[in-house]
Amino acid sequence: MAIEFNFGSFFARWLFAIILVFGTYNPTDYSYASWVMAQSATFGPVMALIGVVLLIAWIVYLRATFLSLGVLGIVLGGAFFACIIWLFVDLGLLSLDATGALTWVALLVLSFILAAGMSWSHIRRRLTGQFDVDEKDD
Repeated sequence: MAIEFNFGSFFARWLFAIILVFGTYNPTDYSYASWVMAQSATFGPVMALIGVVLLIAWIVYLRATFLSLGVLGIVLGGAFFACIIWLFVDLGLLSLDATGALTWVALLVLSFILAAGMSWSHIRRRLTGQFDVDEKDD
């Protein structure tokens, strides 16, 4: 039974990527990195458990992204989003002096690239009719 891929499927992958990226780091005090680096932080089992869960999620997303997009696809995706950011700066919608805003945009771009990596096999199949298969050792 094939699972149907649609906008909702991509949105769910992107939403989880946003939670992963912004939950790991963001410019506010509400992220795992801020929590671990806080002066009052005491490293314990809860902090370690959440760190391991984040690490597992990052490995799943990064592995899927590298396998589906490859280095070239990731570089092209980054270049695509860099050009969009450049356009926003050129139009005056974004300032290079606003480092906080640029950080948020860079994190958002990272979440899009991760979501695209998680979804690329489905998107490619829709566009070309070709299936991706993983190698399996016998």
